[in-house]
Amino acid sequence: MYHWDFGILWTYRALLIAGLGYTLLFTVICVVLGLLIGVVSGIGRLSKHGFIRGPLRAYVEVFRCTPVLVQLVWFYYALPVLTGVQITAVVAATLCLSLYGGAFYSEIVRGGIISTDAGQIEAARALGMRSHQVLRRIVLPQALRRMVPPLMSQSIMQLKNTSLLSVLAVPDLLYQGQVVAHETYRPLELYTFIAVAYFAVLLPVTLWARRLEYGGAGTEA
Repeated sequence: MYHWDFGILWTYRALLIAGLGYTLLFTVICVVLGLLIGVVSGIGRLSKHGFIRGPLRAYVEVFRCTPVLVQLVWFYYALPVLTGVQITAVVAATLCLSLYGGAFYSEIVRGGIISTDAGQIEAARALGMRSHQVLRRIVLPQALRRMVPPLMSQSIMQLKNTSLLSVLAVPDLLYQGQVVAHETYRPLELYTFIAVAYFAVLLPVTLWARRLEYGGAGTEA
């Protein structure tokens, strides 16, 4: 019969809290960078010029169609060999998850823009608006309402993906939990705590995203 002992969590609380803080900070950084990449690439994919659309489409498909764990390992081990520039695990993970998230954000942005009523765009152009004015004043305000729920859902996935950082020895929550588990030989308590911590963070965000989705659906109706 296994005897649970959660007292070790208190003993190593500083390490675990630091890991959780690192996870949340890393998520925020990757979400912000991913959104910037996604907005630029999403708008760029609507360009009339094939030399702009082509590379951006290739970027999106490559990152969407390969496992993020494989990408993390490739960025850390293969990229320095190809470029001749050594990068830390943190830099490799930041680049990878930002580009990975940006590929999905790109599709969300592109889908939100093309869902705008074509009649409104034609009317704006008939009034003499230029393309960038139509995009800023007509398209984006309407598209943003449709994009918020899927953007939130993808951001939640970004938080979940941070659990893979431990393979590069980045000191996130899972990695710190593994360190403590190896020192104390109490993996069940540590992994239970990690699962509960992720759940405690993700549940409110998930409920908020669901509320935004239903609110957006109500607005569209």
